Formats: sequence, structure tokens, C-alpha cells
Amino acid sequence: MKLIINKTQVTVFVAATTIAIIAACSSQNKVVNNNKLPVLSTLESGFLTPPDTIQTSVYWYWMSDNISKEGVVKDLKAMKSVGINRAFIGNIGYKETPYGKVKMFSDEWWDILHTALKTATELNIEIGIFNSPGWSQSGGPWIKPQQAMRYLASSEVKITGPKKVSLKLDQPVNPFQDVKVIAFKAPKDYGNNLADFNPKITTSTQLDGFLKLIDKDKTSSVVLPTSNPFSIDFDLEKNFTARSITIYPAKVKVNANAELFVKENGEFHSVKKFTVDRRNTNLNVGFDPYAPITVSIPATISKTFRLVFSQSLPKLPVDIAEIEISSSPKVESYSEKILAKMYHSPLPYWKEYQWVVQPEVADESVMIAANGAQDISQYMDANGNLNWDVPAGDWIVMRMGMTPTNVTNGPASPEATGLEVDKMSKEHVKSHFDAFLGEILRRIPPEDRKTWKVTVQDSYETGGQNWTDGMLEKFKQNYGYDAFPYLPVMKGKVVGSPEMSDRFLWDLRRFIADRVAYDYVGGLRDVSHKYGLHTWLENYGHWGFPGEFLQYGGQSDEIGGEFWSEGELGNIENRAASSAAHIYGKTKVSAESFTAGGKGYVRYPEMMKQRGDRFFTEGINNTLLHVYIQQPSDDIVPGINAGFSNEFNRHNTWFSYLDLFIPYLKRSNYLLQQGKYVADAAYFIGEDAPKMTGVTDPELPKGYSFDYINAEVIKRITKVENGRIYLADGMIYGILVLPKL
Repeated sequence: MKLIINKTQVTVFVAATTIAIIAACSSQNKVVNNNKLPVLSTLESGFLTPPDTIQTSVYWYWMSDNISKEGVVKDLKAMKSVGINRAFIGNIGYKETPYGKVKMFSDEWWDILHTALKTATELNIEIGIFNSPGWSQSGGPWIKPQQAMRYLASSEVKITGPKKVSLKLDQPVNPFQDVKVIAFKAPKDYGNNLADFNPKITTSTQLDGFLKLIDKDKTSSVVLPTSNPFSIDFDLEKNFTARSITIYPAKVKVNANAELFVKENGEFHSVKKFTVDRRNTNLNVGFDPYAPITVSIPATISKTFRLVFSQSLPKLPVDIAEIEISSSPKVESYSEKILAKMYHSPLPYWKEYQWVVQPEVADESVMIAANGAQDISQYMDANGNLNWDVPAGDWIVMRMGMTPTNVTNGPASPEATGLEVDKMSKEHVKSHFDAFLGEILRRIPPEDRKTWKVTVQDSYETGGQNWTDGMLEKFKQNYGYDAFPYLPVMKGKVVGSPEMSDRFLWDLRRFIADRVAYDYVGGLRDVSHKYGLHTWLENYGHWGFPGEFLQYGGQSDEIGGEFWSEGELGNIENRAASSAAHIYGKTKVSAESFTAGGKGYVRYPEMMKQRGDRFFTEGINNTLLHVYIQQPSDDIVPGINAGFSNEFNRHNTWFSYLDLFIPYLKRSNYLLQQGKYVADAAYFIGEDAPKMTGVTDPELPKGYSFDYINAEVIKRITKVENGRIYLADGMIYGILVLPKL
């Protein structure tokens, strides 16, 4: 039998239970050395005086080169005085904070870091160091293009045989690492575009330069007048069969609603509604910021097609470079499916990387045959010159290779900024560790860094990649089939069928998520262990997260969530962290706590407490305060600030009162770290990726709790006994809830 109670009752119940436990423990008196002295139980004594294992942490940001030797010593002593016994050093370069004089990696910077680690050792304050300059993610000026996050780019040319050709294949971008040269017979109607048949164009409102929409020049564009719905009619002399629509936005932010109509028996009928959404053009949410919007439709035959656009966000012009209505089928939303464009907002919910089933294509001749691709890489030399005996027929040749996504670590000082390391390569991750944290290990004597224990990874904010070294071999080993014939799908071409193409892209995204977990998080963990360090990780990403949050967190030694003093951030992050910890056997669940935006120096602990208490109920049991900014001097008060958090530094007017708030946090943390978290249900998140949160449908009644669980844990470490689900570390669930189809 379970008792359902509301939140107020929960609070009262927890408080009363705690008091009862302590009272019961206090009654256990014993005779010691013939004196009747009360011997406190371990639980009570730990509550009254939390042990050093209960760590109240801070992010200790060294902001924009504003640091000093005297300042780091004073900071650490101030931390110690109020009970902060763990500090994570982040070297942050933030343009809103004026830059100081101590450039990162200068001799003075190294001297200050040495002083900080030595002082922390003397004070017994545990130190973590962000594995990279900036808070996200893992990069720096030492990362070479061939070690960076990369994606598969291509150029293509049409060749007609039979004949012997000698021609130079275009290198699509620079830098570029060749992967494969692929050839396949051109399907029927390959590349056919309605614009090739001289359509008569009529617009609902006069529009100068409308022919730019079909001039096949993606560098020219026209702004559509969409204060009211704006329509474009394409009239042809003969019937045209359309199977796909591709909209190429101009190189500006755009967001619009669109709908395709066709005329049948004198009337227009709707074929497809879709959105043209490229409102976020930051590289962190896609290495192709202005990627085409691709829509698949059933084979539709007509002489007249109409596209209607309406403005979605009034502040964004609907600026379009090209419209293609084609006879060739395309993979719908392929740019999103290959992670070239990722979800545009900070909080992608569980469904954001799921797509509707594409229409079937009945005519096999308009698609690339499932096994129709040929590897002709051996016929191209190192300079890109192709010498090939072309068989009879029309052939498409694609030169495919890797190029960096150009995402950099940050925010960091200019001299500490560089490409982000490949998240799918243990080798490159190890090289990154060696270049930054490894250099600290080499420069600072072991006796002066005894309390440096942690390699820190903040939330992931560096977007996706879709290729790495040796990927074809690794993919085949993992999935048992060769990805080579499906490489054209990476450019939106249909191979075999729309379903087969989508299934390949599903496998691709799942493969990426697996590698990001095992090779990036796991790789950094393994190299950290080699040097006596362990990893601390926030297991989610607000911008362009390519992983699966549970598996991603499971590869780290410690896991952290996050919540802000107000707003929505924390609504999914903390359950993400606690669920990963519970199902992967980790007892401590941290949270970056009380983060905030703006309103400098107006918040204080009483305003923060409610949010902290809320997330204690979601499994958080270890507090990390955000943020303590290094104060290089006492001449200017309140000193260095950043405007993006609460000010837990020694210049704050209420800093000296933290020794009242921090014991409350420590005691809460201590009690919450005892025993096992009780979760009644496990919600299965599914196997698709990327995934940053799960779905609770149906939701549990009030008074019950849950964890998310993934396929990896279900397959490897669960067992069912007496109708209950058991994990190896002792977690027990009464029910497994599957997501709805």
C-alpha cells in the first residue's frame, strides 16, 4: 500500500522524520570510561557536523584574465571560512567583463595556478579544473583540423559513358580530408527541377526580382512580402511530377510557415504544410547554419503548383535564395537527420529528433539502387584528379570527405580558443587532455597539487558532428552492414527507399550518440584515471546535444545537474542527472545550483532556498554553488562580476553569513546521501538519439517518484523478481513504463 500525499505534506513528513531519527539516535546513551556520556549515532553526528566527504562546491571562475596571486589565496581562505571545501577552476573569457592583464598560459598565469593549487592543498580544499578553457567543452588552440569535430562534405559531377575520363574533382571545402569517391548510376529524372521547364510565375503581390527564386543561383535572394500570406504560382504547359520541395534560405535568419498546393480540376488542393525555420544560425546548433529545408511529398502530378508563405516571427524577414520543386525524391529533413541543423532552442524535449514516416516511392527507377554505389576512390590521385573508365550510362560521382565543424571552445580568452576536439575519438580526446591538463601535471610538482582530484565537464554546448576517422569500419563492426552504399543519403538522396534511407540515418545518429558517450566521456574518464583524477560531468546539453543523456552520464565518475534561481532551467536537467546516477550505480548527484541571469547583487539565500529544496526532491544530494568569481584585489568592491549568476564571492555583502546557509545545505546533502533513492517507476526513454530527456506519459500520481531508464541498462543489468525490477546497485522499481508509439 502506498500513501499519496501532496508537496506540503511531503515537506512536513521529511522534517518530522528527520527530527524523529535524530531524537531516536540521541536516546542511545552508553557508559564510556565509567562516565555516562551520550555517544551520538553516526547519522546524528554526521548531521550535526557533516564530514568532509560532504562537499559544498563552487564553480571558481577566473574571469577574462582578471586574476592575481594574492587574490587566489584570499579566495581560498574565504571559501574555507564559510565551509566551501571544493572549487572547480574555470578559465573564462567573457566579452562583457573587461579583460585584465594576466593572459592565459603566460608565465604569470602559470605562477598563479601553481599558487592556487598549493594553497588548496594546504587548506585541504579539493580542486577540479575544467578540462578546457571556457565552460564548454573540450578544445583549444592545440586542436588540429584533423583532430577536430568533423562532418562529411561532398562535391558531385555528372559523367556520361562509356568513355575514359580525366578530370579534377572539386574539393568542396578547405580544409578537407578525403574519405571516399563514390559513383552511382543517375536515377531517372535525377535533379529534375520544375524551373527547368520554363514555368510562368505569378505572385499574389508584386515582387521585384522574383525570378531569383528559380535562377539556380543560391547566392542571390529575394525577400518575400509576408505581412499577409504570399503565394507564388508556377504554371507549366505539361504535367510535372513532383516528389520533393527544397527551400534554400538566404544567409540570414528566417522563420516562416509554408504550404504547397496543386491545381486539380480547376481547384487548388493542399499537399503539404511545413515550416522554413533557420532562426538560430549559431554553429553550436548546426555546422550548416543555413541548411536547406527539405520536404518529401507523394508523387504529385499537375500543371500548376502554388507555394504560400506566411510570416511566423514578424522581426525576421522571409529571405529566400532558391526554391526547387523536383521530380527526384529526397530524404525529408535530411539536414536535421545528419545533425547539420540541430534543435534551435536550449531545451530539446524527448520528441525533437523524431520524424514522421516519409511517403513511399512506387517508382524504383527514380531512386539510387540499394547496392548501386561503386567505390572508385582508387582512381583519384592525391591532387583530386580522377582517371576512370566510365561504364555506359549517366553516372553521378561524389567526392566525399571530412571537414571541421569550426565550433570552438568557449567562452575563453582569445589565446585559449581553438577548435573543439573530435567527440568520437578516444585518441584525439587523449591528445586534448595531454595538451592542457597534462601540461598542468607536468609543470606543477605533485606535492603542490595533492588536492587536485577532478576533471570537470560542464553542460554540452558545441553541437553535432557526423563523421570521424575510420568511421566506415567502426560502423560496420557495430551494425553488421556496410554504410558505404548509403553515403549519398548524407546529402538527402534516397537510396533503396525512403524507409531504408531513414533507417540508415537512425543508425547513424545512434552510432554518434554511442561514440560520444564511450569515446568522449569514457575516453576523458580513462585518461583522467591514469593520472589519479576522476571526472565530473553535467550529462546534457542546452545547444546541439548529440548524445543520449543517460548513457552519456553513465560513463562519468560523477554526474551533475543544474538549476537556476528562477525560470525553467532545472525542469529537466536534474532528473536527467539523478536518473543517470541511479541507474548507473552512482550515489552522489550534484547540481550547479542557483545560477541566474542579470540583476546583479539583488539575490540572497532566502530567495534561493525554495528552488534548492525543490530539486533535492528530484534526487539532487550534493550542492555546487554558481558562481564564485576570482577577486584579484580589494581595491574595487564588489569587484569582478559577470552578470550571469549569483555572487558567491568574498566581496558580496552577505558572504560572511554563508556559514549559516552552507551548513543547511551540507546537512541536507548528508541526509540525502544516506541509503538508496526510492523511485516507484522507471520510464523507458526509447532508443532513438539524440535525446536530452524522457517522457512521463502517463504521469504518476502525486506522492510517487520515478527515474528514467535506457535500453543499455535494461539489457545489461536489470532482473525481474516477484514482479519488481532490480538493478545491480540495489535500485528497485515497481513498474516499467514504455513510451507510446
